[in-house]
Amino acid sequence: MVSDNLKNGTNNAPHRALYHALGMTNEEISRPIVGIVSSYNEIVPGHMNIDKIVEAVKLGVAMAGGTPRVFPAIAVCDGIAMGHKGMKYSLVTRDLIADSTEAMTLAHGFDALVMIPNCDKNVPGLLMAAARLNIPTIFVSGGPMLAGHVDGHKTSFSSISEAVGEYNAGKITLEKLEEYERKTCPTCGSCSGMYTANSMNCLTEVLGMGLKGNGTIPAVYSERIELAKHAGMQVMELIKKDIRPRDIMTEKAFMNALTVDMALGCSTNSMLHLPAIAHECGIDINLDIANDISSKTPNLCHLAPAGRTYIEELNEAGGVYAVMNELAKKDLLNLDVMTCTGKTVGENIEGCINTNPEVIRPIENPYSQTGGIAVLRGNLAPDRCVVKRSAVAPEMLVFKGTAKVYDCEEDAQKAINGGEIKAGNVVVIRYEGPKGGPGMREMLNPTSAIMGMGLGSSVALITDGRFSGATRGACIGHVSPEAASGGVIGIVQDGDVISIDIPNNTITLEVPQEEIDRRMKDFVPKTKELSGYLKRYAQLVSSGSTGAIVNK
Repeated sequence: MVSDNLKNGTNNAPHRALYHALGMTNEEISRPIVGIVSSYNEIVPGHMNIDKIVEAVKLGVAMAGGTPRVFPAIAVCDGIAMGHKGMKYSLVTRDLIADSTEAMTLAHGFDALVMIPNCDKNVPGLLMAAARLNIPTIFVSGGPMLAGHVDGHKTSFSSISEAVGEYNAGKITLEKLEEYERKTCPTCGSCSGMYTANSMNCLTEVLGMGLKGNGTIPAVYSERIELAKHAGMQVMELIKKDIRPRDIMTEKAFMNALTVDMALGCSTNSMLHLPAIAHECGIDINLDIANDISSKTPNLCHLAPAGRTYIEELNEAGGVYAVMNELAKKDLLNLDVMTCTGKTVGENIEGCINTNPEVIRPIENPYSQTGGIAVLRGNLAPDRCVVKRSAVAPEMLVFKGTAKVYDCEEDAQKAINGGEIKAGNVVVIRYEGPKGGPGMREMLNPTSAIMGMGLGSSVALITDGRFSGATRGACIGHVSPEAASGGVIGIVQDGDVISIDIPNNTITLEVPQEEIDRRMKDFVPKTKELSGYLKRYAQLVSSGSTGAIVNK
């Protein structure tokens, strides 16, 4: 064991003295020491229950013969950070989380880790750390929120965001908006739709790093406490069998994750996080692979915001394993991949039946024959951009409109709220990419305003920033190269025509090439005065097309 190097022999008496200072007995010191990485805090709703998960994990580790030791990981609530400077600090925490977990683990010689994330960037951040450290590791999340209820309909965080747009458009009263405010988010947990946190917690199951139900058992269910105890016990089995993250997160496992991503209709942020996690495993994911996988993977779920079903219903229908079982019927998964259960994917999903074909469409009757995410290319995004195809209205899959250009989210939001955006427009928000933002802010507020005002079937939005998993509509993000790196999005002008063809994976600035060349020759990207962590991040981060990886 790694910790033996710190605690055995006379030369390590000083280390043992410090263990005793913690109140540890000789019996505890002699056992494998398991780091419990807790994302608990009192500001993120998805994390307020993690203290209960931590206690359950500790009990599971101790029952199975290990010694648990807890240390923290930070987390930003994307919802609270949305729409202001705080959102610049969301994506950037992914690397802070990975780096700090690496530092704590190696400094203290842990034999294994149990990661307890939930929202939003600490799921991929801790997966990156697990791959980098490559010691036995298992994940158990804090779990999803239950859906809210307004007027007899279930609601999620996107409901209140769109209600603001409805109120600004005069479609609902202030009293109704306040009702949404009170009822949309009724419990702790990661927001109840297939947003980024739930997407990544579900994909953690697919990658083989979390037990069945990791992504779907609601935060407030006692079953999640049981899951946490089992995770604590199972990490001890991983130590005994010496099963490590890179034994689990192989190239085949990432292909499985991309496949299930398409079937579930996950957040477009998965197109940032999966390449970054794979990079830590020494695996290169080119996003063009996503379209190849999408072309043969049917979309089986329309969870909020794409539809009117929620994570709790996915859980009741059989969860992620039931979706995987449907995909396996057409040989779309690699079933021989090892997982944290000590069994293969095929062994894990055997007998996991889809119990509700309205929530998980059977493979023979999908929502579409192609997957939920599309990667587009064209002269406007030669290095790709991304759209959640399953959340786009059919009439917007092919669209041509005139550009309305804004150099930051705030200016675009002001224009939308002020009625400047009309049917037939393509809203362009630039200088919000990884370098230009910096931090690649999510654009939930402008996209929700467009939907709430009834423009979702007549207005598109493109950005070198990114979108919340709660976004729906013809919203295309991760445009690369970004404006700050000299990308073509930086020379788009008001009135330019932009063509979007999602079925054919293209996006085109309908301007003669000689005019594009002339503009690019004269183009000098705008810069911002930066300081602190954001300055370092902007200097080191890669393109959104490669996962916004730092030090790539």
